[in-house]
Amino acid sequence: MCHHHDILRSNSKDLKKIEKQMDRRQFLTKTSMGLGAIALGSLFGADRLLAGTGGDNPISGIKGIPGLPHHLPKAKRVVYLFQSGGPSQFETFDYKPKLTDMFGQELPESIRGGQRLTGMSAQQSSLPIAPSKYTFDQYGESRAWVSELMPHTAEVVDDLCFIKSMYTEQINHDPAITFFQTGHQLPGRPSIGAWASYGLGTDNQDLPTFITLVSKNAGGQPLYSRLWGNGFLPTEHQGVQFRSGKDPVLYLNNPENYEGKDRQRMLHYLKEMNEVQHSTYGDPEINARIAQYEMAFKMQTSVPEVTDLSSESDETFDMYGPDSRDPGTYAANCLLARRLLEKDVKFVQLYHRGWDQHTHLPGGIKNQCKNTDQATAALVKDLKQRGLLEDTLVIWGGEFGRTVYSQGKLTQDNYGRDHHPRCFTMWMAGAGVKPGFTHGETDDFSYNITKDPVHVHDFHATLLHLMGVDHEKLTYKAQGRRFRLTDVHGHVVKDILS
Repeated sequence: MCHHHDILRSNSKDLKKIEKQMDRRQFLTKTSMGLGAIALGSLFGADRLLAGTGGDNPISGIKGIPGLPHHLPKAKRVVYLFQSGGPSQFETFDYKPKLTDMFGQELPESIRGGQRLTGMSAQQSSLPIAPSKYTFDQYGESRAWVSELMPHTAEVVDDLCFIKSMYTEQINHDPAITFFQTGHQLPGRPSIGAWASYGLGTDNQDLPTFITLVSKNAGGQPLYSRLWGNGFLPTEHQGVQFRSGKDPVLYLNNPENYEGKDRQRMLHYLKEMNEVQHSTYGDPEINARIAQYEMAFKMQTSVPEVTDLSSESDETFDMYGPDSRDPGTYAANCLLARRLLEKDVKFVQLYHRGWDQHTHLPGGIKNQCKNTDQATAALVKDLKQRGLLEDTLVIWGGEFGRTVYSQGKLTQDNYGRDHHPRCFTMWMAGAGVKPGFTHGETDDFSYNITKDPVHVHDFHATLLHLMGVDHEKLTYKAQGRRFRLTDVHGHVVKDILS
C-alpha cells in the first residue's frame, strides 16, 4: 500500500502540507472507506466494496432534498422545447382578424401607451400595422386557432394548454433568455433543470438528471452553457449537453491507446487524493466531483445506448419527419428527448435558434415552422401513445413575442417584427395541465394583455408546482441570503391545472 502514499509526494505545496498533517495510519484510515470511496465503488465493483456492510450504496446517483417533493407531483419529468429568438404570436397562435382592415395604419398611441421600444425600431418615423400574411383556422374539439404554418401542431391542439398572456420585463435576447432559464436577467443563477435536480434528485442512476440538446446548424442569437448551468448549486446539478457526432458527450470516451486498467489506476489514485483533500478542507465540491467521475463512468455505457436511434422503427422516423434521421437536427433531438424521458431523465431541455425575424419575417418564420412543427407534434403524440404524457410535462415557447407594427419597410408580401415583451404565447401539455384549454387574452393588436396575465415567475412557480415543489420552499443559501428560482415573486397559475 506504500505506493498510495508515494503518489502524493509531488511538488504541490498543498499536498506537502497535507502530508505533514497526517501519518501513514491516518492517511489509510481516512482514504480506505470514505465517502469518495463509496461514490467510486461502482468503478471497481460496488458489490465487492460494500460486501458485508448490509446496506445499499448511499451514493447511487443524485439524491434530492429530504422532504421533497412537498406534495404529490403530477410531472415526473419535463421536456422544455425552447424556441430561441422570440416566435411571433401573430404567425403562430394568437389570431387577430381585425388587423386585416388596418394594414399600414399607424399603431394607436392609446394602444402603445408609451411602452418602450428597442433601439432597432425606436427611431422609425412610422410604426405601421402589419397583419399576418398567413391564414388561421380552428381545430379539434377545443376549436383552438392555429396558423396554416403549424399543420401538425393543429392535429394535437386538444392535448395542449395555450397561455396567450405571457409577459416579461426583458426586451433584449440575452437577458430575456437568461430570465426564462434562471429566473433572473443577469447570469449566475441556477437554471430550472439544475433546481429540479437539486430539489428532487434523479430516477435514473446511469444518466444525468438534466440533459440539454441544441439544434445543429441553426443560426440566430448565441446560446451559452450558463443557460443550463448550476449557478451556485453544487456542480453535479448542471445540465449535460448531448451533441451530434461520434462523441455525444465531450471528454467521455477514453483517449486512443488508453486502456481501462490505466484509467482504473488513475481514478483510484485520484480518489485517494480527493479523499485527503476533502478530509483536510471539507469542500463539498470535492465530493461533487467524485460523484461526477462515477456518473461519467456509467455514461460510457448508457450514452451510446440511448443515443443510438437505429432501433427506432420506420414509422417512428416518418412521424417525426425526414430530419429525424439526421442526428443533431431539431427533429432528431425531439426523438432523442423521448428516449431520454423513457429512461426517466428528470429534465430535458431542447434549444432551437432562429426565431428572430426583424426583417423578411414571412419567409423566415415559414422555414422555422417547417423545421420544427412536425417533430414537436410528433413528440406529443409519441409520448401519449406510450403512456408517458400523463406524467411528463411538455413546454413550448420563446423568450418574448413580436410587435404588431412592422420593423422596417412594410409591403403586401414582406415585413419584419421587433421584440415585444408585453404579451406572447406559450403552450404546455401533459402532466397536470388542462388539455384543449386556452388561458389569457390579448387586445386586438396583441400588444397588451386584457385577461389573466402570466409572468415568467408565475410560469416557474407553476412548473415547480407540477413537479411537486412549493416554489417558496425550494431555497439555497449563497453569499449570505437564501435564493430561489422565483426570487421573491411568483404565483401558481391554478386556472390551467387539471
